Formats: sequence, C-alpha cells, structure tokens
Amino acid sequence: MISLRGLTKEFPGGVRAVDALDLDIGDGEFFALLGPSGCGKTTLLRTIAGLETPTSGTVAIGGADVTRLPPGRRDVAMVFQDYALFPHMDVTANIAYPLRIRKVPRARREEKAAETAARLSLTELLARRPGQLSGGQQQRVALARAIACHPKVFLFDEPLSNLDARLRLEARTFLKRLQRELAVTTVFVTHDQGEALALADRIAVMSAGRITQLGTPAEVFRRPATTFVAGFIGSTPMNLLPGTAEGGRLHVAGAVLPLPSEVPDGPVVYGLRPEYADLSPSPPPFGDGDAFSGKVAVVENLGTAHLVTLECGDHLVQAVAPEGEEPALGALAWVVPRPGRALIYRDDALLTAA
Repeated sequence: MISLRGLTKEFPGGVRAVDALDLDIGDGEFFALLGPSGCGKTTLLRTIAGLETPTSGTVAIGGADVTRLPPGRRDVAMVFQDYALFPHMDVTANIAYPLRIRKVPRARREEKAAETAARLSLTELLARRPGQLSGGQQQRVALARAIACHPKVFLFDEPLSNLDARLRLEARTFLKRLQRELAVTTVFVTHDQGEALALADRIAVMSAGRITQLGTPAEVFRRPATTFVAGFIGSTPMNLLPGTAEGGRLHVAGAVLPLPSEVPDGPVVYGLRPEYADLSPSPPPFGDGDAFSGKVAVVENLGTAHLVTLECGDHLVQAVAPEGEEPALGALAWVVPRPGRALIYRDDALLTAA
C-alpha cells in the first residue's frame, strides 16, 4: 500500500504543485492520476518515487515511512514518458541495469534480462540498441527494465504518450494484462481520460495540486463531482448549460425541464452527456418545451456514430446520433434528455441527477 499524508510540494516563488494531499492506494491496485498539464500529477508521482523532496507531509510504502529515503531504497520502478533508455547499451544491458546497480552477478543479470525479455516478446531484439527500435519496442524495453527488479510499486509517467494512436490502444491492452498478471501496485499518470477510464481500478482527478474527485472509472464518469470533472471526463464533452430552477422546473437553453423536488430555486448548471440524449427530427409527443430544439450547426463523424451540435438560442447542445441517422446541416432537430441521466450542479458541486 502507498499512503500519503498531508503531502505538500512547494517550488520557489510559492508555487504549490501538490497541496496538503491525503491518499491511500491499495496493494495490487492500478491507480491513475488524471488531470490537465500543470495540475501536479507528475510532481506527485516523482515525490512518491523520491525524485522530489516534499516540503511537508509523509510518504509510506508497504507500511514503511520512505519520505526521506533516496529513490534506490524505496523498491519502486519508474517508466518515464521518454522511456529514458541508455542509447549506448543494447536491450539486454538496458533491462539488466537496475540489477547491475544492486550488484547482482553478471550471469544472473543476463539470465533475468533474457527471462523478462521473453515475457515481453523482446528476445529477438536483445542485441539491438534503442536507436534501432520502434517507439513500441522502446516502450516494452522500458517496461522490461522495470519488471526485472521485481519492485513493490510501478510508477508510470505518461508512458504511452509518444506512441501513435493504434500502438497506444495495443499498449493499453498489453499494460493492463501485464499489471493483472504481476499484481504489482501501479500508479499511472496521464492527461488522457480515455487511458485512465480504460486502465484504472480507481482514478484521482487532479486540479491545482489537489484531488478534485476520487473514485472508480464508472463513478467518475457517471457522477462527476464538479463541473471541472464533468467537462474533463468523457470522449465527447458534456453539455454544461447555465439555467434557473423555479418551482420544480428548470429553464435552460429554451427548454423547460422537470426537476427533482429537492432542488431549490435559483441558478444551476445542467449537465448532460451527448451519449445520454436522443436526437429526433420531430418534436417529442410530450411537448416541444421539454426538449432542446434548434438548427443543426455541426455534424462530426465519430466512425460508428455522429456528434451533432444544435444551435439552441445562445447555447450549443450536443447529442450523439447513430450511424446513418445523422440529420443534415441546417435542419431543425430536437435533443431529448434521457430520464435520470442529467446532472444538476450548483456552486460547482453536484446536487443531484435529473
């Protein structure tokens, strides 16, 4: 287990990259730190690794306080964004390097490197140097180097970001299977919410050095705790529309929608994922005002579906249309929210579903 208590990292000039953070990561858990650039996720990872010294607070791994221990004594292995392979060493030497630092005999190092390479389909590449490898092969060598020393914790700093789209999807599947097989606690830093949703057992969404929401991928996707998380999570952006609650009804973007009775009158933000709305070429039978209506401004091809943007007065409302059912540009259309799928926010905090 990794336990962080009151962890703060402040850089010169008073910049707090990590701000009084408390966090527990379970044994064998695949844990993602997710957020935009500058939110503190990489600084947090480097502090766990021992590459940054915290300004205050503690880091514990496996029940032992490692706050002041150097990286080599923390029993962690880190895979960097650029893989950090030694260009003058062949694959065998790169994989075996952590064992060399630990003064493991050469024969045992090479044996272990060969075993690990075989596991990752690198046997035929052992004599090559990094400059002779593709990006995907370099990534596997970096993983093999991390695996070879059997650490308590894997720390991944955006290890897939340098791969092309197809290789990234393949590497995602490979990485998930490998982590499950090894059952090693893993902390994975990414700005790609798709990676976090696909890989992690739990996700911490970070902003300004703090954790904005902590939960399973399903929890974070279905019930974002703040409008920041709502706008950040999802392959298509959530509709976030300002509205007014009044007498159990919500006035928003030209529509008048029903609201749960517990929502008090006043300004709110209405959140609806495009995937949770139905697009119709005609008014719904229960009344035109109970749906968003407008002209089709943009149609984006997503492959198996289309993302359709309507101009509803001063607001844009998006919905996903199945393949072959997308409306024409300029056509009049209606977006009908599915019951219980919308979210109501006030003062940037989630109130309820609607």
